[in-house]
Amino acid sequence: MFRGRFYHAIDPKGRVSIPAKFRDALESDYSERRLVIVPNEYCLEVHPMREWKEIEAKVRALPQKDPDVQKFIRLYISNAQDAALDGQGRIQIPPDYRARAGLVKDVVLVGGVRNFEIWNRERWEEYARTNETELPSLFEKISNRGV
Repeated sequence: MFRGRFYHAIDPKGRVSIPAKFRDALESDYSERRLVIVPNEYCLEVHPMREWKEIEAKVRALPQKDPDVQKFIRLYISNAQDAALDGQGRIQIPPDYRARAGLVKDVVLVGGVRNFEIWNRERWEEYARTNETELPSLFEKISNRGV
């Protein structure tokens, strides 16, 4: 399980250290070092390979000729890129993904239970500041779903 926020920096070669707690979760919960990186509208999502394969299996079960499914595959699934932890617990982030997510130096790794995200630090702080007032209503909405 991935939880917490961790502040790091991307090195000049485009590598970011994965926090020890996240590496421990990868080892204990998934027994692997392989990951999938995919951009979203704010940041980069990082999925353990097993979690990503579950997403792909669910997409594969959908009607492949459905225009929404095709668009989702073209715009989201096709952006997925494999990555692996190196010997120092870092992952390499491709230059175009760094540019797309605004990752230059200071980043925040944000736990998301089954995956984690890598944010530009300033973008994350703005997102958190702008949305923090919604937390009480989110608690209510989520508790109505059984959490």
